[in-house]
Amino acid sequence: MPDQHYDVIVIGTGPGGASLAQRLAPTGKRILLLERGGYLKRGIENWDPKTVFVDNAYVANESWYDKDGTLFHPGLHYFVGGNSKVYGAALFRLRERDFQELRHADGISPAWPLSYADFEPYYTQAEQLFHVHGLRGEDPTEPPASAPYPHPPVSHEPRIRELHENFARQGVTPFHMPLGILLDEREGVVSPTSICIRCAAFDGYPCLLNGKADAQVICVDPMLATHPNVTLLTGAYVHTLQTDPGGRVVTAVNVERERRREVYSADIVVVACGALSSALLLLRSANDCHPDGLANGSDQVGRNYMRHNQSVMLALSRERNDTVFEKTLAVADYYFGAEDWDYPLGLIQMTGKSHPDTIRGEAVPDWLDWLPDLPFEQMAHHALDFWLSSEDLPRPENRVRLRPDGHVTLEQYPNNMEAHERLKHKLKQLVRGAGKHPTLLERKFELGKEIPIGGTAHQAGTLRFGSDPARSVLDLHCKAHELDNLYVTDASFFPSIGAVNPTLTIIANALRVADHLKERLGAADVATAGQGAP
Repeated sequence: MPDQHYDVIVIGTGPGGASLAQRLAPTGKRILLLERGGYLKRGIENWDPKTVFVDNAYVANESWYDKDGTLFHPGLHYFVGGNSKVYGAALFRLRERDFQELRHADGISPAWPLSYADFEPYYTQAEQLFHVHGLRGEDPTEPPASAPYPHPPVSHEPRIRELHENFARQGVTPFHMPLGILLDEREGVVSPTSICIRCAAFDGYPCLLNGKADAQVICVDPMLATHPNVTLLTGAYVHTLQTDPGGRVVTAVNVERERRREVYSADIVVVACGALSSALLLLRSANDCHPDGLANGSDQVGRNYMRHNQSVMLALSRERNDTVFEKTLAVADYYFGAEDWDYPLGLIQMTGKSHPDTIRGEAVPDWLDWLPDLPFEQMAHHALDFWLSSEDLPRPENRVRLRPDGHVTLEQYPNNMEAHERLKHKLKQLVRGAGKHPTLLERKFELGKEIPIGGTAHQAGTLRFGSDPARSVLDLHCKAHELDNLYVTDASFFPSIGAVNPTLTIIANALRVADHLKERLGAADVATAGQGAP
């Protein structure tokens, strides 16, 4: 295939790449989307717990090394739509104070170079784009918003409504989780009984019915259907970026596709492969002008890796829990501290319902005493499932690097774990107060800090943005300081990660950067220019 030139090349079709492309598509500019994977096949196995969690059928077949030289399999997903194909569709805004310097027991969470107010309009647009269901005013840590959620919250099923009321009686303020889900609301009631939300009820499951608001469903497919100026190439692995002799402009995007080498170029190149893969792409692209990796004069490429301190906890209830869609409740009262702890603890939220196959696959010896009286099937029927997130502080020694032999090393040193243990204790107190069994069991999910290093969900921070080129990789528009046409729009740009799911912030920032690129390209939506829709 001959070389081809585009106005914009976007590498990666997850929320960061797809949202930016969707915003630029109406301008009529020629846009090329490059996706390493293909479309995730839709079939009944998408909802099979053994296929998803035990066999890891949708996880990339890669092996990396940890800091001790031990091989592990990172939990990466290469599909059109990126990691959003298997996300839980929880779309939170970072809190206003998350953009400011925050002191933790283990150190400082740094201030962002921009304020919450700079992101707020784009948060509102992101919520509209991804069909977020929620209710303003319930969450005690909720930041100011210029508009209500575009859709009402997903209703609690009876067992979760009971839990909501019980937690409230104990003095905390539970609230409906903000969820990006496509629901049939013609009856005027947002009911959790619709089968199309099954996939979002279970974190990690792909969606058989395209009912989850993921990047493919919301951005990629509608864009390709309505904008012929946008081209998608799947199975397109971008192995390096090439620059001009002076090292200031990306002049070629080198692709391996169908065992062929192809070369593309563009006025603007946007990298959105995910925080780990984007950093690796820049490291692989080292050249004479950038000997330590593209845009790495600051030695910050790959550093400050964050992924949240996370636990998935299972509480056993005396009553059966026949809830289909469990993921509707969250508690943020301890987000910035507690009566017995002056530092932030984090967020408690419900997660996908346990299934016997996942419990069986995750069982550890400490659980074995339960088996004679409470087999896996009964455990699943009596389980309430929680996901706890605490902030992982950015540290330069937490990094992804490329070894001379081409293999990848991910170095990670835990921090801020006392806050996370205290958050677990708070949950234990709440479930005891709700009449549940006092012992919480830790599920060995693919997510969680105490889980092996391969749990790469919520990855962020490897190409942080800032105003000082000596301490950051990207400028305030998320353009590489050292290159004139290279941008990054995944969670790589995060200076800190807060304790909420990062996807809505990724989307909001991608929309913000897209508006900057419109201005830079001198572009306007074709319809706005009076030329009709493309």
